[in-house]
Amino acid sequence: MNKPSTKNYDVIVVGGGAAGMLAAGAAAAGGKKVLLLEKNPELGKKLLITGKGRCNITNAGDLKNFIACYGSGGKFLYRALTVFSNQQTVELFNRLGVETKVERGGRIFPVSDMAETVVGALKKYLAEGKVEILVNMPVRKILAAQGAVTGVAAGNSEYYAKKVIIGTGGLSYPGTGSTGDGYRFAELAGHGVVEPRPSLVPLVSKDNFVRELQGLSLRNVEALLYAGNVKVVSEFGEMLFTHFGLSGPIILTLSSFVPKLLKEGKNVRVSINLKPALTNEQLNDRLIREFKDNARKTYSNILKNLLPMSLVNVFVVRSGIGPDKKGAEISKVERGRIVGLLGDFSVSVSGTRPIAEAIVTGGGVALDEINPRTMESLKVKGLFFCGEVIDIDGLTGGYNLQAAFSTGYLAGVS
Repeated sequence: MNKPSTKNYDVIVVGGGAAGMLAAGAAAAGGKKVLLLEKNPELGKKLLITGKGRCNITNAGDLKNFIACYGSGGKFLYRALTVFSNQQTVELFNRLGVETKVERGGRIFPVSDMAETVVGALKKYLAEGKVEILVNMPVRKILAAQGAVTGVAAGNSEYYAKKVIIGTGGLSYPGTGSTGDGYRFAELAGHGVVEPRPSLVPLVSKDNFVRELQGLSLRNVEALLYAGNVKVVSEFGEMLFTHFGLSGPIILTLSSFVPKLLKEGKNVRVSINLKPALTNEQLNDRLIREFKDNARKTYSNILKNLLPMSLVNVFVVRSGIGPDKKGAEISKVERGRIVGLLGDFSVSVSGTRPIAEAIVTGGGVALDEINPRTMESLKVKGLFFCGEVIDIDGLTGGYNLQAAFSTGYLAGVS
């Protein structure tokens, strides 16, 4: 694996993650002599921890759904997602021996529930194309002359090719090798880099009550992100209270909007609708029944019929109603406060966890400096970008890996 047969190649790929491996395999399948350089001792290190080690390779949604999941970057990805779609991703992995299954929200996983299966299949893909692989091989710089790529300097050597693909990832999970090398390469080549930011990351809150709710998981709730009084976006599903704030699938999805809003000086909060299936009128009717049927029970005890046990004390304090007040004594005004709090259990947001803890890095190589039809640089001939190093980030649910596979494949075949 670490004995190159030559120093001259058709294509050199920098980065052995999801995008880099797909790029190298696709280029090799097209008959090119390909060298893949990875600074880690092994390929696919970050892939091994995606989807909590299960590897959510893509999503079953249609193209329109995919485009919408990347925000302003969706239009840029249209060509890549058309050339190598989610269906083609599944077909490739099936051909390489990975059976897949569709789970909640259209998420597609290997039947094995093991990310190792996915990494093994990609290694097989590389072997089919006879891609030469050098691990423990950090790239120092991209070589170029007269506005065109000539190769790379890596380790103590130089390797030459007229096509170089950068697939080095972002800044999230730096222990896997994502330390921003690609941004440096891009800037040295004259590219603009949009400031990296955490995306799909837990949120931090300074609200004292959050600490009391640590470990509480809520299902089938709606979380609405607000900037001041303006609703930005909402998600339905599962979330979690932590010692620092909020996490869980729907919170991670909301989080991609937060850094920009906070940078603009907005007051950001997450409003949790604890009973999204019921209207305010239905909730009020339910409370009337609960208080009537439990007229002699205390308010805090009655709430146990409506809320998880660990949420009751905090809810009582926030509602401003005495915990020992009897059901028969709850007034119409107090009932209205309870209805309001059930529909808007608000948590202030003061920040996000560090970018190193983000599932995905937002920001990266500027989209207007990359040809979306090929992934080639518009500044340096023969230089290509793919994956998380580009200023693209999608929602949780398999969209980010599909973007990596699609841009990697497009760069490879181009």
